[in-house]
Amino acid sequence: MSTPAVSELPYTDTKPQGSPDFYYAVNATFRFMLNRLGRAAWISYLGELGRGYFAPVNERWRTGGMPAVAGYWRAFFAAEPGARVKIEEAPDQIVLNVQECPAIKHLRAGGRELVKEYCQHCYFLGSARAEAAGMTMRLEGGNGCCRHIYRSAEVKLSAQDLGLIKEARA
Repeated sequence: MSTPAVSELPYTDTKPQGSPDFYYAVNATFRFMLNRLGRAAWISYLGELGRGYFAPVNERWRTGGMPAVAGYWRAFFAAEPGARVKIEEAPDQIVLNVQECPAIKHLRAGGRELVKEYCQHCYFLGSARAEAAGMTMRLEGGNGCCRHIYRSAEVKLSAQDLGLIKEARA
């Protein structure tokens, strides 16, 4: 993948890729929240993060449609160390085929105990972002290999089956 276009991402960074040790902090934060605050609070946090922090990107998705979604994810995964992702584009949907999740890979390599709900965060965060952009998002797979599906709101989808999202394991 090519070097990310800074304008596609909600943050400014001068290096071509992020530090994979950030995944340790994310995993630990999820563990803390789930243990101390509970699942409902964790899900609420992810929804607020998706709607609030990502508001500028969500607006670009809303106005730019599926090409804006594809552009964002290309930039995002170009900045993620070790990501192997293929993006399928169609007029009414974008499918991210994550062949190797950089977060799961790094957590495993570091011998970390993965929060079993780790992969669900992509759904709760992604669906809040998609909804804010007038789209829908579904997730299948997990534990290092998954599919994120973003569709136009006109394309009706059944509710997300959380059973289709695998638990993260070492």
